Amino acid sequence: MSSMDKMWASLVAMGLMVVACVLITYARTRTTGVLRGILSFVAFILFVPIIILMLLSMF
Repeated sequence: MSSMDKMWASLVAMGLMVVACVLITYARTRTTGVLRGILSFVAFILFVPIIILMLLSMF
């Protein structure tokens, strides 16, 4: 991977992390019940591509 590709992978990973943090914050402050669980699960699933992109940008 070129240096530019690593930069983009890092940027996308950081953007997904922001989305996951906003989802968790919204789920815990504004929602209850099943919707809270669904939003938390979606935020958790976002960590899979975050980890992959993080590892790609490191090596």
